[in-house]
Order: sequence, then C-alpha cells, then structure tokens
Amino acid sequence: MSWVQCINAIGGIEIGQDRKVETKLPAQPPRKEQLNAKTKVPQLLWDYMQHFDCTPSPEKPVRAAQGLFGYSSFDAVQHFETISFKNEKGLNSIPLVRYRLYQYVIVINHFKDDLYICENKIAGVESEVTAVESLIRSRDVPVYPFKSKNEETSNLTDEEYIDIVKKGIQSCHRGDVFQIVLSRRFQQSFTGDEFNVYRALRNINPSPYLFFFDYGDYKLMGSSPESQLIIKGGSAVVHPIAGTFKRTGEDSLDQEMAEKLLADPKENAEHVMLVDLARNDLSRLCDNVSVNYYRKIQYYSHVIHLVSEVTGTVREQTNPFELLAVTFPAGTLSGAPKFKAMELIDSFEPTQRGYYGGCIGFMGFDGTCNHAIMIRSFLSRDNTLFYQAGAGVVAASKPESELQEVNNKLGALKKAIVAAADIS
Repeated sequence: MSWVQCINAIGGIEIGQDRKVETKLPAQPPRKEQLNAKTKVPQLLWDYMQHFDCTPSPEKPVRAAQGLFGYSSFDAVQHFETISFKNEKGLNSIPLVRYRLYQYVIVINHFKDDLYICENKIAGVESEVTAVESLIRSRDVPVYPFKSKNEETSNLTDEEYIDIVKKGIQSCHRGDVFQIVLSRRFQQSFTGDEFNVYRALRNINPSPYLFFFDYGDYKLMGSSPESQLIIKGGSAVVHPIAGTFKRTGEDSLDQEMAEKLLADPKENAEHVMLVDLARNDLSRLCDNVSVNYYRKIQYYSHVIHLVSEVTGTVREQTNPFELLAVTFPAGTLSGAPKFKAMELIDSFEPTQRGYYGGCIGFMGFDGTCNHAIMIRSFLSRDNTLFYQAGAGVVAASKPESELQEVNNKLGALKKAIVAAADIS
C-alpha cells in the first residue's frame, strides 16, 4: 500500500463554471480562453499534457510523479457529452475540472517503510528539494481542533427524498429508464481543522481510495470504495458497485446479510444493469471487453456491497481522457440508460451535484490512469462540509428502503465528523 503527497503545483489546467479554460505551464503566466461549442474537452486535456516531454521511469515510485493529479466534477459531463443541465441551484463554485502538475511527489511504501521524494525537474523552475527534506524531518507539526457548529442540514427532508424516489419509480414503470440513482446532500458547519475529519474517516472507513486534495479555498477528501477507471499496461478496468445492505457489526449476521444480498431480486437486477452499462461504456474505445468476476461480496465498515470487475483492451492511439469521458459518470452514480437518467436527475434533484459522483485521481503522461469515484467523500468550503449519497431506484424499489440505503452509505461520514472532535 502506497501513500502519495504532492507539493508545489507548477502547472495545470482547469475549467470553471463560466466555461473558461485556464492553462498554466511551468515558469509561464497562466492563459485563459473561452470554451466554444466545438471544443472537445478530453482532447483539450490530453493536448495540454503533450507539452511535457517525459521519459517513463522504470521506478514505480517515480512514475507516480509523471503526470497530473486532479478531478472532474459530476457536472463536467456537460463537456464530455451533448447533455446540458438546466438546474443551476446549489453551485459550490468550484471548478468543473482541475488537474495539476506538481514539482514534488512524496511516495511512501508502508509495507517496506520506504519514502521517496520524486522531483519533476523543469527548465526555469528552481529546485528546493532540501527544503522539502527539512519539512519531512521536522517533528513540529501543529494540530488544530475540529468542532461541529449548529445542526446538520439537508437539501431534502426525508419526505421530499421519498417523493423524488417515487418519481424515479414512475419513470422506470413508464420505460424512461431501467434504473436511476437519486441522491441527497447534507451539510455541516464547523470551526477548526477539517483534516481531523479525514484522519477519522481513514480509521473508520478504510477503502481502496483515500484522498485529501487541498486547493486552498476548498478541499476534497474521502474514502471511496469504487474506481471510475484504471488504465494500465494497455488494459482498462472498471469495478461496478451496485447492491447494498447495512452491516450489523457481528460477523455471523453479516454473513447472513451477504447471502440475502446475493439472493435479493431488486439488488441483483440493479447490479446486472450496471455491469451491462459498464461493458457498453468500455466497448466504445476498447476491444475484448469481458467480466473478470461477477457479483462478488465485499465488506466495508458500514455496508456490504456487490462488486464486479469489467475489463477491456484499450485500442491503440486512444486518448485516456476520452476513455475516462465515455465511462463518465459511472452508471452506478447515474443509472441506465445513462443519458436519460442524467436528464431526470437534473429535473428531480433540487441542487446540482457538483463534486459528488465525479472522479478524482491521477493521469500519467504515458496514458496510465487511476481515478476513484467521489463517493463517501466531503467537499469542505467556507467552514462547511458537504456530503452526499444516493440509492439506485428501479421499478421494484420501495421508497423507504432507498432512504435507508442513503443513510447507511452516509454512516461512516457522519461518524467521522463526530470522531474528529476528539482528535487532539
């Protein structure tokens, strides 16, 4: 297991809510331009990466520095597909897309207790690696307390969420969609250092993807169980997660719940549809698409999930951002058919999703990709934590059960907020 920390952004590309693109190359001033209807954003992102002449390193830790770190929010799909959202409420005012090149990337191999400082050496950028080494050796690390302020609020009451679930069920019966993922946002004001929430979350809900991105005026942090897309060695991989039961806290009972989950018609119908959608998405730019494993039980801190793995061989000369775009957003965060489901989500949900359901991770200069879906995650902005979860709605859904599924998925996040107050 490796841990990565990035220091000193020296370049990057981002797309704002105003459809303006800002690009910055190392040791050069930033440039801004307006997107037009003909701009192909995946190609724009990949073209930016072509400014860097980088020989892939044979050393795995060094390869972790040879690329961009960043995210694409859920609403960025408007720049990947022809869809346009009408709902402009609840904008968090963070960029839709943001990727950065960092001068230093620190990689820690926890298994071997090894630490690597990787530096991207670029003409015109002064090296300060000795200062980085000094910071690492320093034991003077201040810790600031965290405290919740006022009561938690939501963009929907329980009754209002049940109402939009009923609309989703009606849409399934009409044949508009086979499945739709409807979500609910919560927010919690706080004082102090939200990094303590992340520290608590890592302990409470260890997951394949643990991340904390500090952009100054806002932060993204989470413990996501699900990959958006992995590209490595010419292969693309996605892991659809659909089908959720709550854990009981007792191993024997959890095993019984897992067996019930495997036998549940509604949960399995949802999973089958989303595996098929993942296969279709990959097939747009991959050959030899197959399901490596199917309906595998995986246990997390508060829930039990059904998980499958879908793989494909990436076609030659494929732009990895284009492959990311055709799988985006994940069907497990939208529904099927995806386009119609997103239109209905825009109509039913009272606020834009923003970061929730987007993806975050690394894109290598060599075309490698490792992105997580931003679920079980927080946006911190203006001393407020935003967090969100959804449930997959099908024709056989029971509204109260979908409400409970949302609460189950948020269990680890809410527990982390409480636990963060005790960290000192």
